Amino acid sequence: MSFYDATVPALLQILGSLTGILNKAEAHCSAKKIAPEVMLGARLYPDMFPFSKQIQLVSDFAAKGCARLTHSELPSMPDTEKSFEELRQRLAKTIDYVKAFKPAQFEGADTKDVTFPAGPDRTMTLKGQSYLNNVAFPNFYFHAATAYDILRHNGVEIGKRDFLGVN
Repeated sequence: MSFYDATVPALLQILGSLTGILNKAEAHCSAKKIAPEVMLGARLYPDMFPFSKQIQLVSDFAAKGCARLTHSELPSMPDTEKSFEELRQRLAKTIDYVKAFKPAQFEGADTKDVTFPAGPDRTMTLKGQSYLNNVAFPNFYFHAATAYDILRHNGVEIGKRDFLGVN
């Protein structure tokens, strides 16, 4: 399996599933007369990021992960989304960005150095394979699962098939 095949399809699957989950969350808010900003600001615990930030971080780890692995320019994505529609647009932009990568761009990326922020005033460098397996994927899936968990905790009728994008 190529490094591209191990990376891009996995990211696209979850980015697509989150788009469907956003649709269900918005429909839930409408049906239950819940103000959208309440769901968008929902958290599992007070010191955790809200739902909207979880989606933004999923988007960041997908797009910036691909950029770092291919030594491409990092995309600029300010965190300004305040509605379900704006979050859907962000996911759509991220999907288009990730889809634009070609397999050749990932050739040798598993052994190339990847430097990334590791805190507010620190960077870290890992080989591409280690970066993908130990940083990009774990963070991507953590924030995707947390976004799912926030919605599930707040009564949105979604399940594992929704998270996996196979509904």
